[in-house]
Amino acid sequence: MLVTMKEILDKAKEGHYAVAAPNVDNEHNLRACIEAAEELNSPIIIGVPIHSKPNPDICYFGRIMQDIAIRASVPVAINLDHGGSYDECVMGIRAGFTSIMVDRSKLSFEENVAEVKELVKVAHAVNVSVEAELGHVGGGETYAVDGYENLTEPDQAAKYVEETGVDCLAVAIGTAHGFYKGEPFIRFELLEEIAKKVSVPLVLHGGSGTGDENLAKAAKLGICKVNLSIDLRQAAIDELNNADLTGYGLYGFYKYIAKGYKDKLSHYIRILGSEGKAW
Repeated sequence: MLVTMKEILDKAKEGHYAVAAPNVDNEHNLRACIEAAEELNSPIIIGVPIHSKPNPDICYFGRIMQDIAIRASVPVAINLDHGGSYDECVMGIRAGFTSIMVDRSKLSFEENVAEVKELVKVAHAVNVSVEAELGHVGGGETYAVDGYENLTEPDQAAKYVEETGVDCLAVAIGTAHGFYKGEPFIRFELLEEIAKKVSVPLVLHGGSGTGDENLAKAAKLGICKVNLSIDLRQAAIDELNNADLTGYGLYGFYKYIAKGYKDKLSHYIRILGSEGKAW
């Protein structure tokens, strides 16, 4: 069943668990995500980057996603991940996404608030949820160099949510996008403080490579959505590399990729505590 991200995350916040938000870019990994969620009776949030190279026509891919999600036996939200310009975010709404992530994390606080607030008005008018980011989650390739100290400040986060009206907030507490260079250091004390002061569900970007124990702990302390991409894709490639693709085995190419992706996602669904939480 196709639902808004707000519906899924409000329940996760109340139940003290997190929902996996895997990034997809084609029908094969989209179906793998939904199959994993159905088998574990878990809600799922499907994320698609605005500049998805395999599916450059986001509106067409949006229709594919809607059609598959509507027929799912578990709640499915489809989220435009890291929406760029105003036009791109509106395009996501037009494409049928039930939520948009408006990323203005590199702007000043005032600019971030102003631009996100405007898109919240547009999205809420058509029952689309909005996620935004305060602080900035950088890339893992330089994690060991600077540790990403542009972290979310709790009081400022509370003010931000109040002024923008967003449905959930992505916070910077030490994670990074992509492959980590160095060991992740998650500021759990900061997460606890943010969770006490912010009224909406919290989101963690850069879930891949963060570590099972860290993610499980974050879910219990207030994180309600965890974005995943790199680990799922690597698992798909690993499964493919271990497969026998000689002769007619080559016809199993997509099957192996989907299996690796699905198995890894199932692992994360269990870690985050959303198994059995579908309605």
